[in-house]
Amino acid sequence: MSSERVVELLKTAYADEIETVMNYQTNAIVLDGVRAEEIKESLKQDVQEELGHAEQLGQRLKQLDARPPGSAEFTAKQDSLQPPEDSTDVLAVINGVLDAEEGAIATYHDLIDAAEDADDPVSEDLAVTLLSDEEAHRTEFRGFQKEYQQD
Repeated sequence: MSSERVVELLKTAYADEIETVMNYQTNAIVLDGVRAEEIKESLKQDVQEELGHAEQLGQRLKQLDARPPGSAEFTAKQDSLQPPEDSTDVLAVINGVLDAEEGAIATYHDLIDAAEDADDPVSEDLAVTLLSDEEAHRTEFRGFQKEYQQD
């Protein structure tokens, strides 16, 4: 692997984090119902954390003499995280969050491997830190999923 692969994965992770921010924010706005409140609050908190991830990734790209992608370079991928037609379908949002977290976790695993191969301990360390955050989000939403599937 080369540092080009590291830059490619950093750009992918950056774009994914920005897309996640948009989808979490939208879902936090559109969900309705008493049962949705806890999910909405969690999504609102996660928006700030995911935005912080994007900023860190963007700064790392800058340090590597690259730049984060702009909106013209962006291709949306989070189909399962789109706001549901039924604004009370909280489980659909939970499942979409889990899909997004799984995608982020896979990207950070790839970035860790690529950074190690490229002898880039700074990018590797960043990926490990962000991976830990994404795994924590996944655990939280797995708990929400279990609650909703019991109904």
